[in-house]
Amino acid sequence: MFTHIVLYKLKNPSEENKKALQEKFQSMVGNVPQIRSLESGTDGLGLDRSFDVSLYVKFDSKQGFFDYKDYPFHRNVAEYVHSVVEKSVSVDFE
Repeated sequence: MFTHIVLYKLKNPSEENKKALQEKFQSMVGNVPQIRSLESGTDGLGLDRSFDVSLYVKFDSKQGFFDYKDYPFHRNVAEYVHSVVEKSVSVDFE
C-alpha cells in the first residue's frame, strides 16, 4: 500500500470554503480508479499551527499514486485546489 497525506491552508478559510474543498476531494471516490480509500476532514481546533483541510488517500502502490496524479478527473480537482490553497504540506510513504 502507498499512502498520500496532504494538509492545506486556504487563501480564504471560511467554513464554506473548507467544506467545498472537502467535497471536491470526496468527489474523486468512484471517479478515480486508483484510489483504494480516501478520507478528508476540516480542522476542528483552529490552533496557530493548524491547517484547514486534510486529505488522506491510499493506493495499491507508488505507481498507483503516479497514475492518480495524471488521471483527468484528479487533474481537474488539482486545478481547483491550486486556485483556493495558499499553502500545503505532504508526506507520502509505503
